[in-house]
Amino acid sequence: MPQDLTVGYLLQHLQNLDPNLRVRIAVNPDFPFAHFLGTNLVINDGLVYLVEDGQEGYLPTAVSDRLSWA
Repeated sequence: MPQDLTVGYLLQHLQNLDPNLRVRIAVNPDFPFAHFLGTNLVINDGLVYLVEDGQEGYLPTAVSDRLSWA
């Protein structure tokens, strides 16, 4: 996966998914957590920022394992 994702990359990988699926951000500072994705997008200097909107809790173990964050 590219380090600098593009809008096109995200659209390509999301377009065939159920549009009713909920979205979370997986974050691994020291312990893997799931975060809500905010509805605001900020565009600045050619970058689109997806906004984090609070922590949901620990990331499910199955997700941590798939990301090799165990």
